[in-house]
Amino acid sequence: MVTRGEKAPDFRAPLVSDGEARMFELFDVIESHTAVVLLFEPADFVPISTARLRAIEEAGWTEEDELAVICLTGDSLFSHAAYADRYDLTMPLVSDFHGGIAKSYGVCVDEWEGHMHIPGRAAFVIDDDWTVRAVQRSDLSPEQRDRAAFTALSDSIRVLGISVTDPQLSIE
Repeated sequence: MVTRGEKAPDFRAPLVSDGEARMFELFDVIESHTAVVLLFEPADFVPISTARLRAIEEAGWTEEDELAVICLTGDSLFSHAAYADRYDLTMPLVSDFHGGIAKSYGVCVDEWEGHMHIPGRAAFVIDDDWTVRAVQRSDLSPEQRDRAAFTALSDSIRVLGISVTDPQLSIE
């Protein structure tokens, strides 16, 4: 797994943002932001994943000009469009359909709920020099409800000079 202090792997993949499908290049986002948060989730419409993404949206991370928040799941662009619409997600959703990006970050799982080679649940904060500033990894069990999971991510973003609120994870 990519660890704190290492250089982040670059990638190019399809995404859905604002209802539009296009190609995403990590290079472009890192070059134009002070920090980038990559959120890996196994699939769209997973309750814990949705709670995590909604918590980040509600904390205002997606509204910070110097911070880019990108979510990657193993689902298709069609699923991403429906998911973003259903939950009013504003962050771009990248399709890591065969887990290649997750594999380059060391967070690909071989099998989960009948799906093969998809992203595990993890988050990375990357600065504008491509250095990984924080890593947070969680298991994929339905019981995994760590409400303090974002503390290290928030702290590393604040060290980079971006004022963020800690997301409050609410799972019903």
